[in-house]
Amino acid sequence: MEFDMKPVKINGVAVGPGYLPYIIAEIGSNHNGDMNLCRRLIDSAAESGAQAVKFQSWTDKSLIAEEEYARNTYYSDKKKHFGSLREMVTAYQFTPEQHVEAAAHCKSRGIAFCSTPFAVEEADLLEELDVPFFKIASMDIIHLSLVKYVARKQRPVIISTGMATLAEIERAVETVRAEGNEQIVLLHCVSSYPPEYDTVHLRNMATLQQAFGVPVGFSDHTLGTAIPLAAIALGACMIEKHFTLEQDLEGWDHAISANPEQLKTIVEEGRHIVTALGESERTVGAAEIEKRKKFRRSLVTTRQLQRGHVLTEADLDAKRPGTGIRPDEIAYALGRRLASDMIADQVLNWSHLQ
Repeated sequence: MEFDMKPVKINGVAVGPGYLPYIIAEIGSNHNGDMNLCRRLIDSAAESGAQAVKFQSWTDKSLIAEEEYARNTYYSDKKKHFGSLREMVTAYQFTPEQHVEAAAHCKSRGIAFCSTPFAVEEADLLEELDVPFFKIASMDIIHLSLVKYVARKQRPVIISTGMATLAEIERAVETVRAEGNEQIVLLHCVSSYPPEYDTVHLRNMATLQQAFGVPVGFSDHTLGTAIPLAAIALGACMIEKHFTLEQDLEGWDHAISANPEQLKTIVEEGRHIVTALGESERTVGAAEIEKRKKFRRSLVTTRQLQRGHVLTEADLDAKRPGTGIRPDEIAYALGRRLASDMIADQVLNWSHLQ
C-alpha cells in the first residue's frame, strides 16, 4: 500500500500509515516510586511485546504551584491518594538516578526507554539518556516554550492533543516545524480517566491527519482493549496505553491501565488488524482461487444423455464441485451437441461438447 505521507522513524522503526502500530506502555507514575516495581513493569511490558515504555519526568518543584498543593491536602479516595498532593508527588517523582536505572534496565530488556519532560532540565536529562523521541503531554500543548525547546533537539516529537482545539494543535505543530523539525506524530486523546465512550470520537484521527499531514495515533484512557484496537482499525499508527501489573494497586492510574494480558492483546491483535487491512485494490488470492474448485458449482446433467444430443436448459443444473463449466457460462453450452454419452448428475466440461 502506498502513501504520500512520510513515516517518522523511531529507533529505525517506521511509524505512519500502512506500518504496524508502535505500541507504548505508559508506566507514567505507576511505579509508585518503587524501583523494584518499576523493573517488573519494564520486564512485563517487554514480554508483552511493546516497543517502548514511557515515564513522566517531573519533580515536586517543576509541575505544581504552591497554591495547588495548599488546595489539595486531603482526599477521600484513599486507594488513589495515600496522603496530600505534596506527599504523593514527592513519593512518585522520578529522580535523575531513577531515570538512569530505568533506562539501563530497558536497554537490557531490548525495549525503548522514553519519558514526558515537564521542564527544560528534564528534557536535557532525557537527551543525555538518548531517548528515541520526546513526548509532549496534553496539558503542555499550549506550553509553547517547552514545545520549542524540545523541538530544537531534532528528535521525533509525539504530541498528545487532549483538551486542545484545532487552533491550539496547529500552533504546537507549527512551533515544532519552525525549528526545522518535521518528525511529528499527533496522538488523538481524551483527557478523562476513563472517558465515556460517546466522548472518544476516534474519527478525529482522520481529521488530524488530513489537517496537519502527519502520522496520527491514539493515547488511550479507556478501559480494556476494544477502543485501542478500534483505533488501529481506523488507522492509528501509534497506541499509548497506561500500563500496570495489577489494576487494583494503590496509586493514580492503575485502575484505568492495561494489565500484561491486555497489553499483549493490543500488541498481537493490533498487528493482525493492520495485516488484515491489506490493500484497497480488489484481488483474489491463490488460496481462494484454489477454493473455487471445492466451493463453487459447475453445470451438471439432469439426466442420462446420448452422444449428439443438443443441450437445452432442462438438461442442465448447477452443483458442486467447481471443476467444470461455470454456471455463468451456460449460454455458451446451450445449443451445443454432446461429443460423448453422459450419465445423470455428471459434471459437464468443455471436452464433452462438439
